Amino acid sequence: MSEYTGNDILNAIAAASKNLSARKDEINRLNVFPVPDGDTGTNMSLTLESVVKNIASLQIGAGHAEGCRAITTGALMGARGNSGVITSQILRGLCEGSNDYDELTTEAVDAAFARAVEVSFQAVRKPVEGTILTVLKDSATAAKHARKKKLEVEEALESIVTEAYESVQRTPEFLPVLKENNVVDAGGFGLAILFDGFVAALLGKEGTMGDELAFARDAEPKVEIEHINDWEGSEYRYCNEFLVHSETLDREEALDFLSTMGDCELCVGMNPKFKVHVHSNHPNKVLEYFLERGQIFEVFIHNMDLQSIERQEKLAAEQADKPEERKESGVVAVAAGEGNAKILRSLGVDVVVSGGQTMNPSTADLLEAVEKTNADNVIILPNNSNIVMAANSAAELAEVNCSVVPTKSVPQAFAALFEYDAEAPLEDNVEAMKDAYSEVKTGEVTTAIKDSHDAAGNPIAAGDVIGIADGSIDAVGSSIEEVVMGLLEVMEAEDADNLTLLAGEDYSDEALDELVEQIEEVYDDLEIDAQRGEQPLYPIIMSVE
Repeated sequence: MSEYTGNDILNAIAAASKNLSARKDEINRLNVFPVPDGDTGTNMSLTLESVVKNIASLQIGAGHAEGCRAITTGALMGARGNSGVITSQILRGLCEGSNDYDELTTEAVDAAFARAVEVSFQAVRKPVEGTILTVLKDSATAAKHARKKKLEVEEALESIVTEAYESVQRTPEFLPVLKENNVVDAGGFGLAILFDGFVAALLGKEGTMGDELAFARDAEPKVEIEHINDWEGSEYRYCNEFLVHSETLDREEALDFLSTMGDCELCVGMNPKFKVHVHSNHPNKVLEYFLERGQIFEVFIHNMDLQSIERQEKLAAEQADKPEERKESGVVAVAAGEGNAKILRSLGVDVVVSGGQTMNPSTADLLEAVEKTNADNVIILPNNSNIVMAANSAAELAEVNCSVVPTKSVPQAFAALFEYDAEAPLEDNVEAMKDAYSEVKTGEVTTAIKDSHDAAGNPIAAGDVIGIADGSIDAVGSSIEEVVMGLLEVMEAEDADNLTLLAGEDYSDEALDELVEQIEEVYDDLEIDAQRGEQPLYPIIMSVE
């Protein structure tokens, strides 16, 4: 039997990461949900790249414990999306399972895979067959079989890779959606590629065993997405924000008034509680309007010109003096689009992390944001189902009290933030915010990037406009407006009181005004709050409650 050093194993991990990155587009093409969200291959490859970056910083001659620590820390901090978080847990289990072995033997491999199954399944509340976890479990079975047959470690590793690919090919048997789209599970395929690249590099093989598997090469690749942070200034001097208590306030009329006063106008909530935000040169007129209609409190008026100067002076002073005094509570939220970010900040969010559908921030990104809040108690709003696991990991690793309110959309975050009280205990805030967003129904409109089927099994062609109601494709059409109206029917808008519309970066103000008029003709009792979200790829995101 050949002997493999710790350096051999670390180099093999680096080679496996390179192989995974090279084939990420191949993995991405397997995604069956036809929307341009953060992709499995991209998330897994970025997670492994973080591992490689961490192990590259190890000192020469570092021991097994130091190597394992570098792998697990790098994986967790770099984990992106659900697939990245699960991958990080698999790597953690492999490291923990090998701790009692000084050499790479078949027994060590079996123990490592057994622990990986245990750790990764604990991380997922409701494991689903036909996914990356199934491929891991089958690979672990192959490792156990190799141990019982007393195979040499090289034979054992090759048998694991073979079984991983065979398990991937069986995934459509467990998940009908895979069979319907004639694909295998993307996360499982990525894991098989990872194992394959590692074993090939460790054993000094030319190429990898998976080259003959072409099931991901026939589909058209997804569009490449470049996310850009675009910060816009305001021509108005004063930032006005305050709460209003009123039984009679007409929110639509209030928004019409605010639009005459300045920009970045916002009036959210419902009788009797509202939050108002606007940039204006006439704060006195803004306050007079709302005083005539109710009681105002917690009023904050900031001179943004002076604030900008003071901020620069403060930053300079902090660098030379002590850090800013810590706050009791803070909020981190994830969002794509500067419009959405502005609204979130106006509702009390301290740090907005760019991301969401177009890019899943890593555990490290969220941890950095938690630190930036400079608060002892922090709430994270992931605003995307694919970011919840990374948010939970960040909350567990944070050095302050940190909890996740598992919002799956920006509109849900708006509702949750209206119940946020910076002076309340963390547990009370979490409970109130969860209750607040639980009744919010979210709809998203985008364009299908591949042929597929909707929730009822009807065909979808690439280029069709599709509407997604809380994760289910329930409307298909040729225009954004047609799909919005279809979604409103599915979301039972006739029984709702309020509708929030967030316009994407490519959806014009004129089109938005026409859409509002079209909705008002059908739902005359619905209060409509239309805002510029500026999110990419989704011309309309909306919610009813």
